[in-house]
Amino acid sequence: MDLEKGPREEPGGEGRLAVALRVPVRIVVLVLVVPVRMVWDALVVAGRFLGDRMFRPVGRALLWVGRAVLVWPFVALWRWVLVPLWRWVLVPLGVASRWLGTVLVVVPAAALYRWVLTPLGHAAVWFCARVLTPLGRGLFVVPAVWLYRWVLTPVGHALLWCGRGLAWLGSLLVTGIGTALYWTVRVLVVLPAYAVWRWLLAPVGRALAVVAREVGAAFGHAWRIAGYISLAVGRALAFFFRWTLVEPARWVYRTVLTPVGHVVRDAVLRPVAEAARSVGRVTRDALRSVRVTARQVRRDVRRALGMPAGPAGIGRRERRPAGR
Repeated sequence: MDLEKGPREEPGGEGRLAVALRVPVRIVVLVLVVPVRMVWDALVVAGRFLGDRMFRPVGRALLWVGRAVLVWPFVALWRWVLVPLWRWVLVPLGVASRWLGTVLVVVPAAALYRWVLTPLGHAAVWFCARVLTPLGRGLFVVPAVWLYRWVLTPVGHALLWCGRGLAWLGSLLVTGIGTALYWTVRVLVVLPAYAVWRWLLAPVGRALAVVAREVGAAFGHAWRIAGYISLAVGRALAFFFRWTLVEPARWVYRTVLTPVGHVVRDAVLRPVAEAARSVGRVTRDALRSVRVTARQVRRDVRRALGMPAGPAGIGRRERRPAGR
């Protein structure tokens, strides 16, 4: 039933104070928060752009550099120096030292304990049991029992009774002094402090709490509204930038530069490329014919001078004197 009626109003002066403060505080906070939120959103966008385009690649590069400079040398040192040193040098050295310690210390100590100290201990126990115990009983036990029974016990009872009396007297004094101090502190400190708290600090604290709650709610409300305003402004700027720069540039590229580029490609660049390819083919053919002609001329000159035409002719000319 209460949910159907909506939220309840705060009773008393706090509710009226909250209602009186809510609207002006929210207006002032909204005016102050909107520029801050817009600047914050701009910084967030710039930070994301810089983080994606600059900081993240730089961080990755620094990470790789740090691995190459710091991590990998220590890993190599651990894997190829320290582990083999531990496995092949320190472990055998530890085994050898443990064996030497066992042979030089543990075995002699065990023999000394077993064959020297144990018999001496048994002899000392036998001496104490057979000699010192009867002697101590005859010299010390009987006088000690008589002293405890007839001297120390009555004295202890008397001291205990005196201590109980002193404790009762002390508790009585402490109770009286504590009661007097309690009422003194209550009258002089507690009651004034309670009055100040109840009639001064509590109302002021409640009023400050209401003001702080309303200011906090106003900041939250203004921050959300400023987010919507900043989003709208950002979309408006993006729309303006798109239709004033991006779309005209796209239109110029699509309707002017692309046809001009096609015309230049078809009318100028493609014929120039074809001509260059033709010139290259003609040049290669001319050079090929020149090389063939030069080779034929060299062959004719050698034939006219009686020189061998090639390596086979040289071999035959050199083998003729040997045949003779």
